[in-house]
Amino acid sequence: MMCDIWQTTDNAQLEASQIERMLPDMEKLGVEWVVLSGGEALMHAELFDICKLLRTRGIRITLLSTGLLLARYAALICSQIDDVIVSLDGPPEVHDRIRRVTGAFAGLQNGVRRIHEIDPSFSISARCTVQQANHALLVETADWGCRLGLESISFLAADVTSEAFNRPTAWPTFKQDQIALTEHQIGVLEEQFVEIETRWRDSGFVLENREKLQRIVQHFRAHIGLAKPKAPKCNAPWVSAVIEADGVVRPCFFHQPIGSINQGSLLQALNGPQATAFRGSLDVAAHPTCQNCVCSLNWKG
Repeated sequence: MMCDIWQTTDNAQLEASQIERMLPDMEKLGVEWVVLSGGEALMHAELFDICKLLRTRGIRITLLSTGLLLARYAALICSQIDDVIVSLDGPPEVHDRIRRVTGAFAGLQNGVRRIHEIDPSFSISARCTVQQANHALLVETADWGCRLGLESISFLAADVTSEAFNRPTAWPTFKQDQIALTEHQIGVLEEQFVEIETRWRDSGFVLENREKLQRIVQHFRAHIGLAKPKAPKCNAPWVSAVIEADGVVRPCFFHQPIGSINQGSLLQALNGPQATAFRGSLDVAAHPTCQNCVCSLNWKG
């Protein structure tokens, strides 16, 4: 419901040969961590070939997944990937409705169980995208995360305004209103976060502290004009990059492209005139894209 990637009709995907060509640049850049995303990354025909290449450079690999294919690839995941983050959108019925897949929760549960049968210590955590369909069920969602044996859960506000995630244009108002929260729903969300913070404080299971949970509330308040949008602390464009399936390179998911690995090397894309000019002029606190961001990165490694 929150993403348009599933509507794509092309078969664009990064090939293992492209990753292999990038390895020398990754080494020069000191790349420590690669996150494999989709769509559903487990549908990629060369996924585990790519993982083997990355592991030759000692790079940590995190897989983002819906969980539907975890059981099928459990053994390979345990041997080729360092950790998995699954989408957990609510209790079983709500999760299936948001995923628009009957049995999605059962598939996720089976996949987590199968991986932990192979390696009980393998790290699987959850990410829950907050929206209308689940905003009143976040405590129950976290409870289900515990029951599934997940290591942690994090919460993220649904992005309804950007052109990220395969949206050719920003969503029209009527579509935004199906996902974003009303003023009353924001009040319910605050109550959910108070209980979450109370129940899991200092446990490490819920990754966001009170301040970060409140930032999600403020994001939805700003969307309907009840607060001013405020950019989070973020250094993503200086410490990371997004490489899309067609080779386009972005400084993060939400900003415009700064290059392409199909028009040169990764190093050239990241340190070319367009990229350096962008970073040199970017004021995170003042940029509208940053002010509306739902997924910031403040890497201190």
